Amino acid sequence: MVFRSGVIGISILVCVGAPAWSAEPESCRQVRVADGGWTDNVAQNGIATVILDALGYTPTTQLLSVPIIYKSMENGDIDFFLDNWSPSSDPMTGPYLEAGTMEKVRTNLTGAKYTLAVPQYVWDEGLKSFADIAEHREKLDGKIHGIEPGNDSNTNVLKMIEANAVGLAGFELVESSEQGMLSELSRKERRKEWIVFIGWAPHPMNVDHDIEYLEGGDEWFGPNFGGAEVWTGARKFYVQECPNVGRFLKNLEFSIDMESEMMGWILTDGLDGPAAARKWMAAHPEALATWLSGVTTVDGGSAEEAVKAALAL
Repeated sequence: MVFRSGVIGISILVCVGAPAWSAEPESCRQVRVADGGWTDNVAQNGIATVILDALGYTPTTQLLSVPIIYKSMENGDIDFFLDNWSPSSDPMTGPYLEAGTMEKVRTNLTGAKYTLAVPQYVWDEGLKSFADIAEHREKLDGKIHGIEPGNDSNTNVLKMIEANAVGLAGFELVESSEQGMLSELSRKERRKEWIVFIGWAPHPMNVDHDIEYLEGGDEWFGPNFGGAEVWTGARKFYVQECPNVGRFLKNLEFSIDMESEMMGWILTDGLDGPAAARKWMAAHPEALATWLSGVTTVDGGSAEEAVKAALAL
């Protein structure tokens, strides 16, 4: 009786301690991840794809403009996107959330910000708010520098120009890319020329450049310098169809310091997203316990052991 009681006790402990597992459909093994082209998203996707690959999935990333990302989720061609910035992206994501073609999985980052910025020397000379931009039109060559076309921040600026908000009628939005905009910032800084550009955190631009964020953009970018929460969005029913990946997405969260550090390795050291992710996880293996709670490999094995083996920890 003692022996049988011991066996029963052990069985109960195993059942309680192990995640519930049932085989997902074969289609879940192919995981299609959206890449918005921003370095923070490259870092996020690096973490997600390295872990999913170690668990036995086959993740692929697709570089798409933001409007196409949401349309692709609606069409079922993309499974999830980790870099939805709220409130700046709300006008774009709102219709899809309301229609139920995209679902909010969780907030994965807090404390972010996203608004117009200037070099410190420009701020020191008097351009400290949105209301000051038009006054310095000549020094700015009538331009505001943005990132890729279709991005929600660019859309905000274009709406301000169209509405002549704070006197911006006639300004030109220079649309390029994150790297293109930052290259232009560096060029202007070397010559001490004036520039207004779209800035955000997390990002190593806050370390690599001496910048200040402009006040007065609450109506367009939100309060607290475009204070933002970043959230994970998935296509309709994806979390239900692929519950193991869904559990991982529900667990996955980031921090400002983490993303900024990884983005520095990507932008400065030339690492790709997966390499930066492996480097960060090797230095912070404690994060795996939270991210992989209740998650298994595709065949029901220990997720944490599989990832640590893949990282040679």
